[in-house]
Amino acid sequence: MQTEVNKYLFDISEACKLIEQFSEGKTLEDYRSDALLRSAIERQFQIIGEALQQLSRKFAAVAARITDCRNIINFRHVLVHGYDRVEDDVVWGIVESKLPKLLLEIEAISKESVEP
Repeated sequence: MQTEVNKYLFDISEACKLIEQFSEGKTLEDYRSDALLRSAIERQFQIIGEALQQLSRKFAAVAARITDCRNIINFRHVLVHGYDRVEDDVVWGIVESKLPKLLLEIEAISKESVEP
């Protein structure tokens, strides 16, 4: 059981780090004008949302510790099913303001779950 929790947490952490890497030194205008950058960032958000969805189904107590867990999952649904409604400024705002907090939370939970 703990191994599966750690897998989801690892996947979320890695996706967050990739988004940080992809967006480093970039602006909203860069994001808007670069289809590859948009696709890469949106894909990582899909991974984050799917991993959180699985975590919430199987390990609700762990998922409940993640701020805005339900909103993150819903954002994944928009990216996948409502791709025509995705607003670049909203995605970029999440990259800049929400992603760092999510990564900190995931790292804190991960440390707790691997300590004896």
